Amino acid sequence: MSLFKISKNLEYIKEKPFRLESEIQKLTEDNLKIIFDLDFIESEFSLNNFRIDTLAFDREANAFVIIEYKRDRSFSVIDQGYAYLSLMLNNKADFILEYNENNNTSLKRNDVDWSQSRVVFISPSFTHYQREAINFKDLPIELWEVKRYENESVSYNQIQKSGVQESIKTISKSSQTLTKVSKEIKVYTEEEHLENVSQEIKELYSKFRNAILDFEGIEIKPKKKYIAFSSGKNIIDIYPQRKNLKIWLNMSMGKLEDSKKLMRDVSKIGHWGNGDYELQIDSDEDFEYIMSLVKQSYRVNKK
Repeated sequence: MSLFKISKNLEYIKEKPFRLESEIQKLTEDNLKIIFDLDFIESEFSLNNFRIDTLAFDREANAFVIIEYKRDRSFSVIDQGYAYLSLMLNNKADFILEYNENNNTSLKRNDVDWSQSRVVFISPSFTHYQREAINFKDLPIELWEVKRYENESVSYNQIQKSGVQESIKTISKSSQTLTKVSKEIKVYTEEEHLENVSQEIKELYSKFRNAILDFEGIEIKPKKKYIAFSSGKNIIDIYPQRKNLKIWLNMSMGKLEDSKKLMRDVSKIGHWGNGDYELQIDSDEDFEYIMSLVKQSYRVNKK
């Protein structure tokens, strides 16, 4: 990606390469909440002859996230990623202890959704082979490219999967580690959330999906309990049910201008999605109005 400064004529801004992995690591750890909305736990966490660059925690998923930084382009993201996940699943107590010691809290093993664990690789660039290696719909591994520029700007961009439908389980038989990890860790898809939904609700979901994707920078992130639409932070979370859609807007109570009073206040009760506003719908009767509410959330939460 080329970067330019707007002046009388566009001025090309050169990339300022990272000299060391430690530069990428420090930059990321110092800004972990801003970049990935993750809580920092520990740097250089060592266990059983493994060293994890950064150990983090995803509060939305209640799951650990392992982050590795790479300038070497020869490593296998599949082999290394699953080795780290296997390490974690075989040593859950050690990860819980590390979390508690660094956060002065009492997280318990059952508080963690181990099925939502994942590994994030961060590098200035990835090879074509590494990019192709993540093209499985249920792979708990993410690749992020980081670029630094001479104007003191930096970008983090996730390598997107190319719309594949193949499961990692098709190759897991050749590896005991992949087989074991795949039994415990689950990566959810839109298709799975829509499996037991009526055709009318599928079409309603599709209408909202397409309208939300018209906003700039939106990513779809299927979670265990809902489908998140995110731009830095979650904008809206949608739970497709057989005969309706349940949605949550990620805004604090009192911040949403809802003249029709459609949204329900769930700020003081348990609920799945992010934010204090919930709505259950089974038709597109108020579609345009609801999208105006979604746009308010987008303005608050976008990158």
